[in-house]
Order: sequence, then C-alpha cells, then structure tokens
Amino acid sequence: MDLSLSTRTVGDRTVVEVGGEIDVYTAPKLREQLVELVNEGHYHLIVDMEGVDFLDSTGLGVLVGGLKRVRAHEGSLRLVCNQERILKIFRITGLTKVFPIHSSVDEAVAATD
Repeated sequence: MDLSLSTRTVGDRTVVEVGGEIDVYTAPKLREQLVELVNEGHYHLIVDMEGVDFLDSTGLGVLVGGLKRVRAHEGSLRLVCNQERILKIFRITGLTKVFPIHSSVDEAVAATD
C-alpha cells in the first residue's frame, strides 16, 4: 500500500493528513513533507494518523525527527490517532510520553502548548 499525504491549515496549526502505511518505503515521503513545512515556517503541526493502516520503526523515527525540527523553532507536533493497533506502538516504545496524542483534529487544535 502507498502513502497519501495532504495538508490544510486550521487556525495557526498545519494539519498533515496521512493515509496508508508508514514504513521503510514510504516514510521518506512523510519526512520530506515535514521538512518542507518547517522550512516554510510552519512550526505547529498536527499529524492526523486516522487513515494510517501500518506504522513501523522507520515511521516512528520520521515523527521523532519532525518533532525535533519544530521544537528547534519553539513549535509543536501533535498526533491524532485513536486506532488501538497504532496507539499500542506508541505505548510500547514509550513515545506516549514524547508526543501529545489526541482523539480528533479539533481536540489537537484546541490544545495549548
């Protein structure tokens, strides 16, 4: 399966909607998108993972790299996910302590940094 990406702005946040699989083959596409957004001055990102079917360690690495990039600009990276199989990966790796994870884009937009 391929990876689909789209972006939109909600208030002062940029939402990246991700669909499909984030793995060793597709993660570079997500990395490029996050780097491009930060380079364009978008430092408050929300990655909507509701459409993600699979996430591996390469995908986790891309998300951590994105978080480091926005934090270098006093920004934030929030995740939207309520799929148990994906949330389990964040719990097992301890990344629930690193990423704010929300159940909806609206909740993530309303959250303060």
